[in-house]
Amino acid sequence: MSRKYQGLIILNTKSHEGSVDDLVTAVSKELEAEGAKLEKISQLGRRQFAYSSRHLEAGHYVNYVFQGAPDIITKIQDRLRLNGHVHLQHFQRLA
Repeated sequence: MSRKYQGLIILNTKSHEGSVDDLVTAVSKELEAEGAKLEKISQLGRRQFAYSSRHLEAGHYVNYVFQGAPDIITKIQDRLRLNGHVHLQHFQRLA
């Protein structure tokens, strides 16, 4: 059974020397490695936070739409938690 999900991921580009596109493709490869089938990647750009979060004032927002098994979210969250460039992640099941 495959379900459709949306993931909003905020990337920390402060200490990254390459381009933002490299980070976006690296995160998408991590999603695919866990079994997600990516449908759409939307880069929402760099936005300021309402308050400083872990000494960071802004982040690059990326929205991923993908399909996967019901247990894929916990696997993806565990994997992205180890990535130092992922500042925040939020996942939601789409109808």
